[in-house]
Amino acid sequence: MEETIEQPRKIELNDGNLMPLLGLGTWKGKNLSAEVCQGAAETAIAAGYRHLDTAYSYQNEVELGKAIRSKIQQGIIRRQDMFVVSKLWCTHHAPKDIPLCLNKSLTDLQLEYLDMYLVHFPVGLQKVENELFPMKDGMMLMSDIDYVDVWKGMEALKSSGKVRSIGVSNFSIQQLERLLTVATIPPAVNQVELHPYFVQSDLIEYCKSKNIALTAYSPLGSPGRSKEYHRGDKDPEKLLEDPVVGQIAAKHRRTPSQIFDFRLDLEDMSALKSLNRGWKVCIIEE
Repeated sequence: MEETIEQPRKIELNDGNLMPLLGLGTWKGKNLSAEVCQGAAETAIAAGYRHLDTAYSYQNEVELGKAIRSKIQQGIIRRQDMFVVSKLWCTHHAPKDIPLCLNKSLTDLQLEYLDMYLVHFPVGLQKVENELFPMKDGMMLMSDIDYVDVWKGMEALKSSGKVRSIGVSNFSIQQLERLLTVATIPPAVNQVELHPYFVQSDLIEYCKSKNIALTAYSPLGSPGRSKEYHRGDKDPEKLLEDPVVGQIAAKHRRTPSQIFDFRLDLEDMSALKSLNRGWKVCIIEE
């Protein structure tokens, strides 16, 4: 008897498109070999993942494209079953460069359109050949292009049909407020770091009030992150090893990282929120 995979739950975005609630983030895939990265994505799709999150700067879109194409050819999925997200990198904020960045991602992913395209950061970098982080005299070369102007280019991409939904990543309340004053199309999503050590309750409530879906990255505290993201004695214990997380997991007879087949009650949520320490995984400190 053929095994059937349960379809993931979805949320309706403010533009009417549906996004699976659970996604596979591939940020760390750039640290893997091409074969391992592609194999991991194929395994995830076979296991039921239908939401894949990548970016121009992750440098793994060729491998993810091969994985998606492989599963389509095997009859495991159809293109319309997948929700693929990529991001506009900071060196491509100039009006002429925005479609170039998108087209590079589409080519590498072997796709005709993206389900979601995000502005990766609200700040830009100068474009210096193909460098992701252009530097001079030890300093990052910042650009003066306003993210409000970048958003106009994102709206044009949506109108072109190459992007189904558009959104932002790593935007604060103040940046979202400013963007919304000029946006013809409001962002469908704000993707930010979010986990029990970095709760961001104010941002959650703000996004709810504006009907902007908030996507959490590093929701498990990013165990196994690369060494440049470790901060010595400032680095707290791993989130999944926190006693409070362990107690809640034991209460529900689940592992600390398990997210299916049960619900957290108000007491659980209050306990998890109490772990907030304003600690971010995704920063590099001197």
